[in-house]
Amino acid sequence: METEQRTQRQKWMAVLARCDHRALANGWQQLGLDPSYHFVREPEIGLAQVRARMGSTGSQFNIGDVTMTRTVIQLDSGELGYSYITGRDKSHSEIAAVIDALMQTSMQSDLHHRLINPLNADIVKQEQSRAQQVSASKVDFFTMVRGEDE
Repeated sequence: METEQRTQRQKWMAVLARCDHRALANGWQQLGLDPSYHFVREPEIGLAQVRARMGSTGSQFNIGDVTMTRTVIQLDSGELGYSYITGRDKSHSEIAAVIDALMQTSMQSDLHHRLINPLNADIVKQEQSRAQQVSASKVDFFTMVRGEDE
């Protein structure tokens, strides 16, 4: 797979993984698609270790574990679809894997406009709302030089 295609795929897979399940399910239902596929790997739940950096700098450390659900499907036409979703929602993981596979077919442009772009817009809107909530409670600390004699 070429670099540009890989980057595009990473973007749509990120949207499918981060979007709200209800929005994904509603969008999927509105498309009215019923592709034939079979599971290569049925939805299964596991753990992934999350790493962090103090203040976004310095050495990484293990912060904890998160549950993840992964699914692999194959369309009858041969395309493989993958999904990795944080949480335990098997339905979300299955739908995301099917959409990933369909995005590798001639339906890519249509799915991008009718499903991926609206889901991405919802994610951006949620992030902006969260940023406004956080900035409203921001506290700026500063120090004053004390007038003590040396």
